[in-house]
Amino acid sequence: MTRLLDLLLGTEPSQRTRLAQAGLALLLLAAGVAAMNYFAAVGVAPWAPVLWWSAVTLAGMVGFFLMIRSGASRRWSEPSLTVPQMVFALASGAVAYALLGAGRGAVFPMVMVVLMFGMFIASPRQMRWVSAYAVLLFGAVMAAMAVLRPAAYPWRIELGHFLLVATMVPGVSLLASRLSRLRQRARQQRAELAQALSNLREHTTRDELTGLINRRHMQELIDQEHQRCIRSGQSFCLAVLDIDGFKPVNEAHGYAVGDAVMRAVAQEAQRHVRVSDMLSRWESDDFVLMLGDTRAALARGGLERLRQKVGALRILHGNTAVAVTMSCGLAEHHAGEAVAQTLERAARALQDAKAQGRDRIAVAT
Repeated sequence: MTRLLDLLLGTEPSQRTRLAQAGLALLLLAAGVAAMNYFAAVGVAPWAPVLWWSAVTLAGMVGFFLMIRSGASRRWSEPSLTVPQMVFALASGAVAYALLGAGRGAVFPMVMVVLMFGMFIASPRQMRWVSAYAVLLFGAVMAAMAVLRPAAYPWRIELGHFLLVATMVPGVSLLASRLSRLRQRARQQRAELAQALSNLREHTTRDELTGLINRRHMQELIDQEHQRCIRSGQSFCLAVLDIDGFKPVNEAHGYAVGDAVMRAVAQEAQRHVRVSDMLSRWESDDFVLMLGDTRAALARGGLERLRQKVGALRILHGNTAVAVTMSCGLAEHHAGEAVAQTLERAARALQDAKAQGRDRIAVAT
C-alpha cells in the first residue's frame, strides 16, 4: 500500500499534498459522473450526451492529476492548479445542468462542493473571481435553457435558481475571505511561536556575554561524545583554557573592559577551532574545548595555534588597549574513564601550565 501511494503521490511532501488534493477532486467529480449516469439510466437525461460528458469530465480531471504528478504544473505560479480545476469543474457542472432537465437540482450540491474545495486553498481574490465566473456561467446556461427548452426549464424556475446561485456563491466567497484571514493569522502565530522557541533555545544553550555554548549544554555534548566513543572505540580530548591575568584586568580597567576582553578572546578562539570541535564558556574566565576523534598529540598542535592567536590580540575598548595571553590544560579521554575524571586531569594540567609561567600548554598524563 505504501509503495502504491508513493507511486501515485510521490515522496516530496509538498507534491504529495498537491496530488492528494487533486486526487480528492477527481474522486468527487467521479461521484458526480456516477450520479449523472444514474439519471441517464432512469431516463431523466439522454444517454449519449451523458457518456460524452462523463468521458470529458474524467479525462480533464485525470489530465490535471497527471500534470501535477509529472511536475509540469511547477511552471505555473500555482503548482496545485486549484483555480483551473475549479473552473473546469464548474464548466462541467454547467453542462450537466443543461443535460439533466428535471434532475438539474442535483448540480447545486456539486457546485457548492467545488467552491468549498477551493475555499481552503485559493486566495480571497481567486475565490471572488471564481465566484463571479460561476454566477455568470450558470446565469448564461439558465437563460439559454429557458429560451431553448422552456417546457423543461420554465423561466420562473430558472430565475429562482439563478437568484439562489447569485446569493449562495458570493456567500461562499465571503467565507473564503474570512477563512483566509484566519489561516494567515495562524501562520503568523506559528511563525512567532517558532521564533520564540528558537530564542528560548538560544538563551538556554548559549552564554549571554560571549555567545559560546554554556556549561550546561556543553556538559550534554560531552556526555554524547563520550557515549559515541564508547560505541566506536575512538577517543576525544578535553582542554581547559584560561585567560592569564584576567582578574587584574578587571581591577585595573573595570568590568566593561573585562567583558570586552572576554568577548574578544571567545570570538578569536571560536574562529580558530575546527568546525567539529565545541568551545564553551565554563565559568568566569575559563573555557572548555572538546576536540572529537582526536589524540592528544594532534590536539596540542591546534591548541598551540589558538594560544598564539589569542596572544597576538590587541583588544581596544574606548581609549584602553589590552593584551592578554592564554594557558591551556589538555587531557585525552581514557577508555573506562568518567568524563568528570578527564576534566579533572585537564584542570590539573592547566594549573601545571600556570605554575610553569603561563602562556603555555600542559598535557595531562
